Amino acid sequence: MYLLGIDLGTSSIKVSVIEAATQRIVSSAQYPEVEAEISSPQVGWAEQNPETWWKNTKNAIKKSQEKGNYDPKGIQAIGIAYQMHGLVVLDAQGEVLRPSIIWCDSRAVEYGDKAFSTLGKDFCLEHHLNSPGNFTAAKLAWVKENEPAVYEKIDKVMLPGEYLAYKLSGALSTSISALSEGIFWDFVENKLSTSVLKYFGFPRSFFPDIQDVFSVHGELRSDVAAELGLRSGIPIAYKSGDQPNNAFSLNVLEPGEVAATAGTSGVIYGVSDALVYDPESRVNTFAHVNYTPDQVRTGTLLCINGTGILYSWAKKLLGNSISYQDMNASSAAISAGAEGLRVLPFGNGAERIFHNRTIGAHFENLDLNRHHKGHFLKGITEGIAFSFRYGLDIMRENGMNASKVKAGHANLFLSEVFQRDFVEATGLEVELYDNDGSVGAALGAGLGSGAFASAKEAFLGVKKIKTISPQGGYEDIYENWKEILTTKLNK
Repeated sequence: MYLLGIDLGTSSIKVSVIEAATQRIVSSAQYPEVEAEISSPQVGWAEQNPETWWKNTKNAIKKSQEKGNYDPKGIQAIGIAYQMHGLVVLDAQGEVLRPSIIWCDSRAVEYGDKAFSTLGKDFCLEHHLNSPGNFTAAKLAWVKENEPAVYEKIDKVMLPGEYLAYKLSGALSTSISALSEGIFWDFVENKLSTSVLKYFGFPRSFFPDIQDVFSVHGELRSDVAAELGLRSGIPIAYKSGDQPNNAFSLNVLEPGEVAATAGTSGVIYGVSDALVYDPESRVNTFAHVNYTPDQVRTGTLLCINGTGILYSWAKKLLGNSISYQDMNASSAAISAGAEGLRVLPFGNGAERIFHNRTIGAHFENLDLNRHHKGHFLKGITEGIAFSFRYGLDIMRENGMNASKVKAGHANLFLSEVFQRDFVEATGLEVELYDNDGSVGAALGAGLGSGAFASAKEAFLGVKKIKTISPQGGYEDIYENWKEILTTKLNK
């Protein structure tokens, strides 16, 4: 019996197939091989085509079958993880009306800020745990005002993973966790927010029925099953945003547990049993995958848009012949502090930690006579690590005092240079696990379909690779980096 996990990322679709009895990964694949493009028709915009996600998903599933490591007919359940906060709109025939406005798009900030002011700061924080900010509700408001012809045709509004589930099954559903990430859920009233819908003028009919994250969200259509060589009727038994899913994949489910990831964006995600929020909305709180009104489990999320995307930008800049392994080797030869080179990695849209300001990426103290490729790359990994520290201090202001964080051995956490920069910058001990988002989605499918009786059973086979402990010595470097950042913010 096998479980299929799909992770709809910004740069690619990754799928993993695991054996349910042992949680052993039998096959993994991603598509495309090169990082997918983000379209930016105007400054601050970021879009991707949902139909391309669907094509890439099918190609990734087919690719996972090429080595013949498993019988595709043995897959018993499918789970989906996806990039959060994106807006997908369909017409009454189920066709995509426009490209998805994805998570790092900045165009809707003013719509969220106006809603925050009009509805009231205290009301928004108490009922929604966040400002409407630049989340899905604000993006939909932008479409309503700026593309009225598109808006008039909308039949259903959904997040990226909900779109994939629809393409797989033909069924539409959402969850409390999904609605909360779009700022559509009222935590006080425990229902879809009538206040947000009324303020923006959105009809209730835009939103599918609400189900538990771990439940059957539809069954695989026969035509899709035939195309992919799978069994018709396989349940889609789990859907989650990528950061709650990343935490779930690391068995981070209970209060006080913390997860981190460093892909295109960087995230620290801490679980609480309270409806907590940052008064300045610099970090955000959403319903975790195991949230219920009777058993509160929220996830406070620090998100930094400009992390792994800066490292991939550097790779493109250095040319196709260089690999990430080559880059890591070059930076590993450089001592802490990169001989004074400081990098602010914030070049991927508006950053929540700066109250949705866009400040751009910056290289400071660049010395053309002393600094070479290794310094350039070491400065980048340190700058990314320091951005985590800056955001972590905000989380500490709001009561999160973890000393340890769990992370999957993926993306930037594959780099030993970044691993060391992260633990020294943050002061957190890091436990690395042989896991990623697609595996988490597969485990979620097992839990949602009943293949696992409990979360404890689902994680029996998950292996810890190593623990990395901080040794000290980065504090002065961080303070210098922070001074440079503060100067930029004060301009």
